[in-house]
Amino acid sequence: MLRVPRFAGRLLAQFLSKQRPSARTGTPTDPVKLLKCLQPCDVLLVEGCSRVATVTKYLTQSTWSHAALYVGPALGGCDAAGEPYLFIEADLVHGVCKQPLSRYRDFHTRICRARNLGEEDKARMLDEVMGKIGNQYDLKNLIDLARYLFPLPPVPARWRRKMIAFGSGDPTKAICSSLIAEAFQNVGYPILPIVRHDRISNAADQDAVEEIYEIRHQSLYAPRDFDVSPYFDVIKPTLELGFDYRNIHWRGRG
Repeated sequence: MLRVPRFAGRLLAQFLSKQRPSARTGTPTDPVKLLKCLQPCDVLLVEGCSRVATVTKYLTQSTWSHAALYVGPALGGCDAAGEPYLFIEADLVHGVCKQPLSRYRDFHTRICRARNLGEEDKARMLDEVMGKIGNQYDLKNLIDLARYLFPLPPVPARWRRKMIAFGSGDPTKAICSSLIAEAFQNVGYPILPIVRHDRISNAADQDAVEEIYEIRHQSLYAPRDFDVSPYFDVIKPTLELGFDYRNIHWRGRG
């Protein structure tokens, strides 16, 4: 009985993941420069150009539609072309899987790095995410996103975040940003927590307050949240590797 919905799910995933080059807007980063700047547990944001990317970018009002976690050579293995696997992502068609750098070669990308993330926590995160390789993509989330393509309706801004957080709640299923957000939350690293300010009782200073952090559920995170988070650095390879505007050769200028 499960064969029919699974087959339909695969067809839907293939339809939604079909690339549309005309939808690209950003400039791809030189893959050599990108690789030189990456460190384990960096989050790579991707401006996709598939049908589902269009929905994600609309609902989140963001450039970024996808996120992958950089593991590095320790991930092991190579693809059919002999390129080493370096990233883990939750893919519509293949579920949680390994990917080589070439997967993102033609896309506009951004590196987001957690500031002062400890080595032990990095190792714990990588073990956790690698342990989920093979899990399937959340089909319920996929169906919910697909509804916003026929045609793409106007959704009030206050509802858009909830639109990407349907999901089945099944821990053996994942969507790209939720997979990564959960790993950070499990080591206590904030992304965009809800922060409350409570007065400290019996404090000498009557105006003293304490910051209380509340964890958002991982299903509420979108790729853009790593970009706007105050706890992540944005790493731009062109600048990191020594940019000097005086070395630019402009056409038509002497």
